Amino acid sequence: MRRLRTIADVQDASDDTLVRWAAQALSSGGAAWEHRGAVAVHAPCLTRRRRLVLSGPAEGVASLLAAHGRGVELRPLLSRELALEVADLMPTPWVEDKPFGWMDRSGTLDLPEEACWLSTTNGVEPLLREANPDSWAWPGEKGVRRWAGVHEGDQLVATAAEAWSSADVGFMMGVAVHPSHKGRGLGHRVCQFVASSLLSLYGTCALFVENYNAPAIALYRKLGFAHRDVTTLLPAV
Repeated sequence: MRRLRTIADVQDASDDTLVRWAAQALSSGGAAWEHRGAVAVHAPCLTRRRRLVLSGPAEGVASLLAAHGRGVELRPLLSRELALEVADLMPTPWVEDKPFGWMDRSGTLDLPEEACWLSTTNGVEPLLREANPDSWAWPGEKGVRRWAGVHEGDQLVATAAEAWSSADVGFMMGVAVHPSHKGRGLGHRVCQFVASSLLSLYGTCALFVENYNAPAIALYRKLGFAHRDVTTLLPAV
């Protein structure tokens, strides 16, 4: 089992955008390992969770999970298809937590009109509380870098954030559209603006999405994002 000591080491060891996104943790107390072509990144605090992000051949992932996957509130995160393979290889039972979606894309995307990066976060929190109270990103939260939005007059009617971006994967969170302005393409506009900006900076843009949120998944697919199921494996009690 080989220790990966830098973000560049992780990037050399894996082309999985999920792992490459998690590699940012190596600059803030995290650690990473490679074993038989598989990679694990321990991220002490990433999108509000202590995560162990894994990818690669199932046998190598199973070894990494056995060695590094236990701990208080640790959330081993990996593709769901891989998780089911790995669970069958573990000597003691592990159970799957609720799956959700990882979506990503690379390339370029046209920058839309009328959306922009906000000079102040005034209006963002009230909009989130009205339209997306379960948002993972909030103004002032650690790792949340900046907010974009669409205004009508003085009112902020749509917003999205750049949050928890890594060296080569920009990350979009905190999407919200005011309920009285839905159905007018504002969510598409603000998400296209953020995705376009992050693609130009990082080359790849990614996000989390709840699998039950079919309208959001459809919107991101229209913007060129591909979806895959991800989940966490937890030790059976």
